[in-house]
Amino acid sequence: MTMAAAIEGRTAEAPARSQTSRIARVDIVTELGHAEPVWRRLEDPAQFSTPYQRFDLLANWQRQVGARQNLSPFIVIAHDGEGRPLLLLPLALTHEHGVGAACFMGGKHTTFNMALWDRDFAKEATAADLAALLSGIRDRSAADVLALTQQPKRWRDISNPFAIGPRQPSVNDCPVLTMLPGAPATDMISSSFRRRLKSKERKLSSPGHRYHVADTDAEIERLLDWFFRIKPLRMAEQKLPNVFAEAGVENFIRHTCLTRLADGGRAIDIHALECDEEVIALYAGVADGQRFSMMFNTYTMSDRSRYSPGLILMRDIIDHYAERGYCALDLGIGSDEYKRQFCKSDEPIFDSFIPLSSRGKPVALAMSGVNRAKRLVKRNPTLLRIAQRLRRTFG
Repeated sequence: MTMAAAIEGRTAEAPARSQTSRIARVDIVTELGHAEPVWRRLEDPAQFSTPYQRFDLLANWQRQVGARQNLSPFIVIAHDGEGRPLLLLPLALTHEHGVGAACFMGGKHTTFNMALWDRDFAKEATAADLAALLSGIRDRSAADVLALTQQPKRWRDISNPFAIGPRQPSVNDCPVLTMLPGAPATDMISSSFRRRLKSKERKLSSPGHRYHVADTDAEIERLLDWFFRIKPLRMAEQKLPNVFAEAGVENFIRHTCLTRLADGGRAIDIHALECDEEVIALYAGVADGQRFSMMFNTYTMSDRSRYSPGLILMRDIIDHYAERGYCALDLGIGSDEYKRQFCKSDEPIFDSFIPLSSRGKPVALAMSGVNRAKRLVKRNPTLLRIAQRLRRTFG
């Protein structure tokens, strides 16, 4: 059963009040500038969205990366009967083999993907609303399939309305650390773990040893110069493809890190551990006043790497956001061991592959099958070892 059919079936079984959708009109916008006023209105903290879907971040990505990959803006905006925007889907459209596929902007660089919602509408959205949205997209575009991956089932205290429809678990989960404002620091990192990190830090410390969040443009540029020198070496060491070498990615990251938000912060925050001799470790991510989510990181190639500088920096970051009353922190999707040392819970993440035409049906089915297979491999130690061996062998 397709997602649209399933939604329509659920709508038929729902109470009478949910039969009529609040969505009266669906527009497809293909120019970033035309979508910007509504986009910025819906990214306001009083509404419902993740910091990965900020206009400044995704507009930079589309201009620097998406356009080079032949992806064009495909921004879906739904309005109510009085013309008020209810949601905005920040998508990009590509055509391959005669099929138009729309996916979230941001590619590999966004941990979470979600629409930007009017908060009140998100709380009350029904299956009828999703059916109306899909119908509007189908009627007003040449897209054949929606590939909506890495969606959080919940964000903050609200369920993601897309979780109403049929979905499947994403390839990876996202480890998350829940932080209770005002709780003792040892509730987030145990006393024994803190002692071990403190011991390593004493061995690591050198003149000028410090943790800080980059504030000035000069600091940001200097730290990114270091990152783009070291990260390729680290990825080659692990025999991983260097996604930061793809066309436009470095410019996207530089521009976004330098972008000031309305509250004075940056669209991407850079946290660094340094001494007078060198940068020791760097973590960068997005923050929205309640949650920090890491995007990229690396650490020194020098002998100081023996003393777990990444873990020491992570401790400093957790303490930094705990002092500011944050409620959660994540280190990105994936099961890396270092993430589990800090993040003990899992964030439910799901994918939705939605056919919009007859051409899109087999494509959606194939996308769904590929992601199910990847998830199976990730959770089977034997299959995962085989896959890792093949990756090391064939790059």
